Amino acid sequence: MTSAGSPFLALPGAVDSAAADQGVPAHYGNPVAEQRALLAGAIVDLSHRGVISVSGADRLSWLNSLTSQSLTSLAPGESTESLLLGVSGRVEFDMRVVDDGDTAWLLVDADELPALLAWLLKMRFTLRVVISDRTAEFATVGSIGVSNAVLDAAAAAPNGVALIWRDPWASVSEGGHQYAQVVDHPGAEWLWRETLVSRESLAALADRVRDDEVGVAGVLAAEALRIAAWRPRRATEGDEKTIPHELDWMRSAVHLSKGCYRGQETVAKVHNLGHPPRRLVFLHLDGTDNVLPKPGDDVVLPAQAGAAVGEPDVVGQVTSSAIHYELGPIALAVVRRSTPVDPDLGVLSDGIVVAAGQEVIVPPEAGSVVGRIRRMPRLGVMRR
Repeated sequence: MTSAGSPFLALPGAVDSAAADQGVPAHYGNPVAEQRALLAGAIVDLSHRGVISVSGADRLSWLNSLTSQSLTSLAPGESTESLLLGVSGRVEFDMRVVDDGDTAWLLVDADELPALLAWLLKMRFTLRVVISDRTAEFATVGSIGVSNAVLDAAAAAPNGVALIWRDPWASVSEGGHQYAQVVDHPGAEWLWRETLVSRESLAALADRVRDDEVGVAGVLAAEALRIAAWRPRRATEGDEKTIPHELDWMRSAVHLSKGCYRGQETVAKVHNLGHPPRRLVFLHLDGTDNVLPKPGDDVVLPAQAGAAVGEPDVVGQVTSSAIHYELGPIALAVVRRSTPVDPDLGVLSDGIVVAAGQEVIVPPEAGSVVGRIRRMPRLGVMRR
């Protein structure tokens, strides 16, 4: 069974997604109401996503040597996130990782699976690891909250531990670092989970939705809540130049004091001595013209004095956008580091400039951590 045959697409009102999420419902007729349903316990079909298993005695130490997160002490049932970087520190793959004591399970976006699988197979050497594509056996289903009775009961547990990935974005992971300079991070309320269920049980889950035993929401609802949580996703916020610092991904996917891995030199250098060339921002969009900017639309500054009409200063691009049930039109965008933080921005979409209020996620001064003077609140002394 493939994601194109998802039984959720046969539910009333289901509309197929496009691009990276094609093969599962984008919505069921009301994406905004579905956000509330998702927060209240509804489930999201993510069965188009890829699943890779890595078993064997060396699985965690091997993955630890290749990726950005510390994985050697990952306990059964514990979740984390790790990035596979290129030699120059650019993000090539994002992996959601949960281990069951016997096997490490890597949950990945559909378009990343073939290349990631091929790369992992190439890097096995003589280590005791067995790598397999398990997408045909297991489907991913999303939800929000510390538990979900329907999914908890349906969760696959081939080695006795339920395969439930809990997003670490809600707090700064051990060994990580947050660039966002806010007291109340919106990610603190992002209690996202991805549960693996057997492919054979996916139709039964759809039947429970049809029988009103559990609510359902489309991918657009999940994306709107993700954007509001400032949560990056490689399929949307990433490109071939992305480094973790630009998206505040040091918060959940990078351990700054673990051993050597490909791309570590760039990660350390930018964090300790430099600045990322671009930065992630959250945008509150003006909905007056009923235009929702699309990914790829240019983010612009107001025209400079003397500049020709129709030639705004392009500083970046929208990466994700949505209509949020409380905040209205919102977006994430990646802009160049030098973009001023004070003035409102604009988004050039469908021939008009949509006003965009900016919330700074990654500040221009992010990085250059070494040598900063910090005050110790309790002792009242200065330290470097």
